[in-house]
Amino acid sequence: MQAIKQSMLDKLSVEQIKIELMRTAFGRQSVLLSRFDPRILIVWYSFFAVAPWFFHNKTILLGMLVPMAVLTLSSKVSPLVLIIMGIGLVSEIMYILFGSLLFGGSLEAVWPLATLTVKILIISLASIAVFSSMDPEKLSDALLSMGMPAQFSFGVSYGYRMLPILIEEYHNLIHSFRLRGRSPRDKDFLRWRSLVYMGKIAVCAFYPLILNTAKRTRTTVEALEVRGFTYALISPDAKRLKLAYLRVKPLDFVFLGCSALYMIALLALGRIFVL
Repeated sequence: MQAIKQSMLDKLSVEQIKIELMRTAFGRQSVLLSRFDPRILIVWYSFFAVAPWFFHNKTILLGMLVPMAVLTLSSKVSPLVLIIMGIGLVSEIMYILFGSLLFGGSLEAVWPLATLTVKILIISLASIAVFSSMDPEKLSDALLSMGMPAQFSFGVSYGYRMLPILIEEYHNLIHSFRLRGRSPRDKDFLRWRSLVYMGKIAVCAFYPLILNTAKRTRTTVEALEVRGFTYALISPDAKRLKLAYLRVKPLDFVFLGCSALYMIALLALGRIFVL
């Protein structure tokens, strides 16, 4: 029992959570979706992020949910991300149902609420499957290739690159606050004093984090300008050289074709079985 408890604590440590977030943010190169062109993935995701809102037949929605779940599992998504998503969905259902009962509704609201939940779940799983399988640099280059402004594309890539630095900086600030402060020693009910103390530290650490981030951003901007970053944004030759590795392969068309055939078959099935 003690070994199981220690194993659970190791998995819930701050360092382990940080590692899991980094793996999710920076993608995995060995999963199924990482083999496709990032522009094809963005087009595919754009369809599945919008299409669920136009369907109310639960047969179609459940049919769309199945491949999203399979692709999410094949993308080796961190269990931490799935747990956070599950907590969000459950809490959303609970407070909407509670509001319905509070204002004179009944349990009949559960059925239409289930339709909304399935739609949100489809979109969430599609987002996790695609963006956890795509390298930030590929995502930035795909947006640039599709006509997005260079500043916006660079901002997406820069945001991903700053993420581990911000988490590491925030972690160090919390440690410095804990070393210089004194945590409550009284063992009160549910250790609420310790929870309040940690919450206070978490809030106070944001202010030096913002200052340190501003300093790092200024240093980064100066380094980029020295290397000719502004000219590279407006130069057609630099853009063509940067995007030369992007290629739409036959496998990408096979992926889109299979997805289209699946949706056509699902729509035909939805006309037969209406839920």
